[in-house]
Amino acid sequence: MKLAGMTASIAGKAAKNSLRHLSSDEEKRLQARSELMQDVGIQIAETLGEMKGAVMKVGQIASQYKDVFPPEVATALEKLQKDAPPMPYAQIRAQIERELKSPVDQLFTVFEETPFAAASIGQVHKAILPSGQKVVVKVQYPDVDENCDSDLKQVRMALKIAGVLNMSKQLQEQLFNEIRQSLHDELDYVKEAHNLQVFGAFHAEDEGLIIPKVVNSHSTRRILTLTEEMGETLTVAATWDNEIKQKIAERLFHFTAGQLFGLYRMHCDPHPGNFAFRHDGSVVAYDFGGIRSYSHSEVQLFRRFAQHAVKGDVTALEQDLIALDIRREDDKNVPGEFYEKWLAIGMKPLSIAPYQEGAFDFGSSQVHHEAISQMRTSLKYFGQFQPSATTMMLDRTVSGQYWNLVNLGVEIDLSPLVAQYITN
Repeated sequence: MKLAGMTASIAGKAAKNSLRHLSSDEEKRLQARSELMQDVGIQIAETLGEMKGAVMKVGQIASQYKDVFPPEVATALEKLQKDAPPMPYAQIRAQIERELKSPVDQLFTVFEETPFAAASIGQVHKAILPSGQKVVVKVQYPDVDENCDSDLKQVRMALKIAGVLNMSKQLQEQLFNEIRQSLHDELDYVKEAHNLQVFGAFHAEDEGLIIPKVVNSHSTRRILTLTEEMGETLTVAATWDNEIKQKIAERLFHFTAGQLFGLYRMHCDPHPGNFAFRHDGSVVAYDFGGIRSYSHSEVQLFRRFAQHAVKGDVTALEQDLIALDIRREDDKNVPGEFYEKWLAIGMKPLSIAPYQEGAFDFGSSQVHHEAISQMRTSLKYFGQFQPSATTMMLDRTVSGQYWNLVNLGVEIDLSPLVAQYITN
């Protein structure tokens, strides 16, 4: 009923906005649309923020695909990524006992009733097994998985009615299928347990990259028990010496690029809460529910795109963007200067010459501000580009890791690592 009420309210606002500005000039219509989008974004965020479970998770996922939504809506949705209030322990206990078919005090010698992390679809508690092994127990909220498709449909309808989804029906289908699959994956802890084992084996020889192990005897589709692997938050790590921060940055880079180019599967939720950091520069990675797999041809295309970007070959770059379904195939010319300006911004954090000579200081990075300024001057070409289902999760991951390095405040030259992964 909350979702239906939100959708009806947004429909009324959109209709009223259209009628009021039928005879307005273009500038006034654009201003009115921006104000409407801001209002709609706040309403969607507030409604979803009041609700637990899949519907809030839909909002969180939507907030991570910023290129799909107008900036006003994306900004309002961002606040949904913060921690959710926890569920009462009595409900958590009942869920554990229902799933694991035994009383909590038989399953664990110690089980901390207060969670140390809570999110939209579940929360995490520390515990100790009868063997003495320290573990963390991820408990999915009851009935979350049953309503996720209808929740997603309602959110999509609200966005569509508000005119937020300015794209073809086919592209809408592709993007929302991607979001739907991501949501289903995150709700299936059996799949996440399998992912943890696959990625644990892949990174087994990578010194300083730590992935918790699954305790199968205490795990089901809605309960996931893992070995306890603790570390400090990103905020704490940001206070350490640059030498340690460089090790962390290198490991985060290897974590993402190594998976993409070596495993063809990637951990696509680089939220800082999904990592912990140790004083020796080690990185602990959590939450392997949001995984995206790629084909060999897709990975080779990503590598080719990166090679052309590093070389500054804008003609080849445009062909790559067409192959990735980002650049629309049409007769409208996009000048090489357009791509060159974006390369001058995007290549700096990777310390690619001539755009950046030597180490890049992420702590004082202005790249995101430069990108916003460039967007304002590039608006006349934006109709030639569209979000791509192929790159949506990759975009989310790369931008998330950029922000992790900004918040870490590291100064580092990443160009040798770039060369390591994109050289055939």
